[in-house]
Amino acid sequence: MKPVLPIPVLLVILPLIWLFFRDTWRELDEDATRQRAAILAQGKTDPRPMVALVLVALVLTMQEYYGGRVYFDLKVYPWIVKHDTWKEAIGIAKYDELAGFTWWAATRVFGYTLPFLVWKIVFRKDSVRDLGLRTRGFFDHAWIYAMFLAIVLPAMLIVAKSPDFGSYYPFYKNAQRSWFDFLTWEAMYFLQFLALEMFFRGFFLGVLRKSLGSGAIFAMAVPYCMIHYGKPYLEAVGAVIAGIALGSLSMRTKSIYQGFLVHITVAALMDWLALRRRHCTPLVFWPPDTPTGSCIDTMQARDALADRIESVAVLVAIGLLALATFAFFRARARRSLLE
Repeated sequence: MKPVLPIPVLLVILPLIWLFFRDTWRELDEDATRQRAAILAQGKTDPRPMVALVLVALVLTMQEYYGGRVYFDLKVYPWIVKHDTWKEAIGIAKYDELAGFTWWAATRVFGYTLPFLVWKIVFRKDSVRDLGLRTRGFFDHAWIYAMFLAIVLPAMLIVAKSPDFGSYYPFYKNAQRSWFDFLTWEAMYFLQFLALEMFFRGFFLGVLRKSLGSGAIFAMAVPYCMIHYGKPYLEAVGAVIAGIALGSLSMRTKSIYQGFLVHITVAALMDWLALRRRHCTPLVFWPPDTPTGSCIDTMQARDALADRIESVAVLVAIGLLALATFAFFRARARRSLLE
């Protein structure tokens, strides 16, 4: 039943997304129709779809062949090992797995942000800030971020109980070794997500919204789903829903930041829940010089520390929610005065 399980879920969720974003999709289609009509009236063709989609295909292909840990292990790591002085200087013997993920994160960040530079060179009159990078009105749409989390978090808690989830996350398996490993990995992971949102929900949608209208959202959801191949099946299918929902949110707010916050919140919790499921949350800050035993040997100490951290995290989350609520209503009140 697992292969067909997502089908009834999609049949339920996609109509709900349509109900929530239908006005946004219609506005996008109307704007795109006017834009195309104006270009055709001038006897011109808009080269932006061609340039954008070729860039997207090229970036994703280069990342697939040269941006992964396999390429690092086969080509980059042997070159580093060959230069013993550099190897010792960066301590790669102790952090060899982290070094591979550093290469993965760096190539993602570089590849996902490169199109912004290319676009500014090719289309000088276009503002890159219009590609989802504006912050104005952020708090006006903060409630959508909270709503998305309210929908996603219960589903994530259910998925976290599946066996493949607990063994798959976090990607960096030494994240359980120390807090330094865990926090360094999460920092790289978050930076990669920021670049990913810039690429898919910023660049892709920003440059195609006037050409494809709402169709740009569904076109983006296809490669976004495909970059999840290799992950658990249900997560890869869920990327279709996430791609459409986050893409629609970005089009509505003209900003990637709400989607970025959703992404990193879910990603961090997935890593944390996976470690909690294995009783392998970090216990010490710096990684030990010698390999440690199984997490089971220190399970009680790890779980006790994790419980305290979760208690503090809940209080911080409540405080941030209160602050965001205050900022939201203050922004609305200010806007009402201006109107």
